[in-house]
Amino acid sequence: MTHKMLNKHVIYIHGCGFHSAMGKTDKEIHACLATGINPAMTHEAEILNNGRPTVVGRISDPLPEIEADNPHFHTRNNQLAWSALSQLQPLITNAINKYGAARVAAVVGTSTSGISDGEQAFVHYLEQGEFPHGYHYYRQELVNLNDFVADATGASGPSYTVSTACSSSGRVFLSARNLLRSGMADAVIVGGCDTLCRLTLNGFNGLEALSTELCRPFEAQRNGINIGEAAAFMLLTQSRDDSDRPLQLLGAGDSSDAHHISAPEPEGKGAFEAMQKALDDAGLGPSDIGYINAHGTATPLNDTMESKAIARLFGASVPVSSTKQLTGHTLGAASATEAAICWHLLQHDLTLPKQNLRGPVGDDIADITLVSDGQKLSKPAILSNSFAFGGNNISLIFGYPND
Repeated sequence: MTHKMLNKHVIYIHGCGFHSAMGKTDKEIHACLATGINPAMTHEAEILNNGRPTVVGRISDPLPEIEADNPHFHTRNNQLAWSALSQLQPLITNAINKYGAARVAAVVGTSTSGISDGEQAFVHYLEQGEFPHGYHYYRQELVNLNDFVADATGASGPSYTVSTACSSSGRVFLSARNLLRSGMADAVIVGGCDTLCRLTLNGFNGLEALSTELCRPFEAQRNGINIGEAAAFMLLTQSRDDSDRPLQLLGAGDSSDAHHISAPEPEGKGAFEAMQKALDDAGLGPSDIGYINAHGTATPLNDTMESKAIARLFGASVPVSSTKQLTGHTLGAASATEAAICWHLLQHDLTLPKQNLRGPVGDDIADITLVSDGQKLSKPAILSNSFAFGGNNISLIFGYPND
């Protein structure tokens, strides 16, 4: 098979499949982004071992059944993944027909995989003295997700999972770009999926990081995160489709400051480095960015350091907001979740998601401009941040080229 000479520096984004607590249809997603409110962020009082209440971004829609022959693909995580992935399947099929299945890769991110299924199996073991018939640990292994994505879509190129906590499904964009630029693939399915499980929720509760109310990014009274579940996938190539406005991955930057196993570097050095690298990679300056989708977890340490890093690099000239009060923090799927939000903002020319403040901004928050009602994107580029445990940071820039 012969291949056209391609611009090695251009990465096109073809479509987006997305399902979170905001819903999976454009109407549902856009309504949440427009109002800054999501009624599906629900209080739960029975999910934590100590009975403490918390708020979660749980998906209540019925999820599609898995038709795979491999019984170990039949997990709730893969059901959610397929709910988003199936929205992209026609484009993936076209890519397979165009390039061949072996030239279509899959690189995905997750941190929980099928752990919720493992929890149910362990309950069965405690009650019955044995695991359910046919249960295998593979269901909760990280590789299960990328194996499922490849099997479900028919892609047979390079396939693997990246798991770097909350930056997992952002780092897949870097990996995918390397595959494309190296010539190892002509198209790459990227994205991530994580589903709610007691292990994660109780772990964060043990860290005293969960809020008992809807999270309050950048507010003085912020007191922790809400955890959510989501799946989001995109198809990347170096070939432009028939779109008049081909959306691109303009830049990507990463860092690994290794400051602490769970706490961020307090001055935001790693966050600053990731954002600066993304700008340099895109050939853009701070004034070229129209909106920053902040990591904005609503924990005291994260919001302080991120605001410092943003203010140091951008000043107060770029509107900023966190969307985690709409989806919850979707952990390994967080980067892909917010990449999907950026995709919707750009493709549908939506107003920017406002920071729905219920109280004053914290005195510890640096001088940044939080999005208010009715603001529109002034520049055709969005920077999206995801900062993970261990200082594993990623910043991505999505948008349209100036030419």
